[in-house]
Amino acid sequence: MSQTTTFRVDGMTCGHCVHAVTSELTALPGVTDVQVELVAGGSSPVTVTSDAPLDTATVSAAVEEAGYAVTPTRSLL
Repeated sequence: MSQTTTFRVDGMTCGHCVHAVTSELTALPGVTDVQVELVAGGSSPVTVTSDAPLDTATVSAAVEEAGYAVTPTRSLL
């Protein structure tokens, strides 16, 4: 069963930022989809669909690798 988790990512301003975050997150094991709703210069919702629950620290590290900061907001089954 897939799991969807939404995080807030701060500091993205353009499509290049979205691509950088999406690339880092899709490289994580089990991630099947990443959707970003860009809020330029604000806190953008990023929805990650995965085969199993994701470790928040792993997601945070991937987003930080792209140069941004993440704050988890909610999880949905």
